[in-house]
Amino acid sequence: MDTDTQKFATRFTEALSNAPGLRMWLVRPLQTLLSSGEPVTVEQLATQTGRPAEEIRAALAAMPDTEYDAQGRIIGYGLTFNPTPHRYETRGHTFYTWCALDTLAFPAVLGHPARVTSPCRATGEPVRLTATPDGPTDVEPATAVVSLVTPDAPTSVRASFCNQVHFFTSADAAKNWLAEHPDAEVLPVAEAFDVARPIVERILADSARTDC
Repeated sequence: MDTDTQKFATRFTEALSNAPGLRMWLVRPLQTLLSSGEPVTVEQLATQTGRPAEEIRAALAAMPDTEYDAQGRIIGYGLTFNPTPHRYETRGHTFYTWCALDTLAFPAVLGHPARVTSPCRATGEPVRLTATPDGPTDVEPATAVVSLVTPDAPTSVRASFCNQVHFFTSADAAKNWLAEHPDAEVLPVAEAFDVARPIVERILADSARTDC
């Protein structure tokens, strides 16, 4: 990363780390279970993390963006069964994600590639790519960019970050959106993945401590 991108990555990591409702140690176990294609129960999460069910319930209570089905089972946290613009296909399942950056980061969190399709926020034209644990490949169009924000006082992860993180077919296509969001930036897809790396490393480190 160049110096400016590195500075942005640092601000982004700090902002996201301070966002309420984000329990880093729970992200990978929860998404691992979700990636099987079935709703997730508190009991399954307790077994997956080796923590008491009461602790899992307390953590989930602090994560208001978590999505549930009618039976109270989890069906989404970043990776979701509920349709969004960001289609995420992996291991024979079709999922969705809350934002463009999620599609790039989750293969590194989960350890398997995904095929991503998402419309340009400005034009509606599809952006397609293969997201791998080591970064994006086969980006179409090659000029595609991702919008990113670093709010100073985040409220929820989804409201403060995800709802502003989109794909665009090019930096030029993002100009009008950027004019309306002066605190945002757009980066080429590969650079956006680099910005996400510190958060991915934090998630993996925290889940490793949980595994121990």
